[in-house]
Amino acid sequence: MVATVRRKRIEILVDNPLVPKIVNYVKKVDISGWSVIKIASGGGRDGRWQQDEVSGAAAKSIVLLIANEEKANQLTDVLAPLLDSHSLLLTIANVEVVRGDRF
Repeated sequence: MVATVRRKRIEILVDNPLVPKIVNYVKKVDISGWSVIKIASGGGRDGRWQQDEVSGAAAKSIVLLIANEEKANQLTDVLAPLLDSHSLLLTIANVEVVRGDRF
């Protein structure tokens, strides 16, 4: 069986215009790998939303990354002030990864 290592999977739901800012924070804490996943629609406490192809006003993405616990904690600390002001949704979960030295 292939050996695995425990890491943190971090997902940040963010309005599209803020993606570059979030990626800069990810780089600032020295996390080298990340992906941006476009989201078509969703819902939450404030109701449903759907991407508007014309204006992009409600467009959202998920910034997805895997990191060790130390870097995940650093990123959480950096993003904490933005959670309310920018309506971010930040989730962190334990995952098992193959080739843990890459994260």
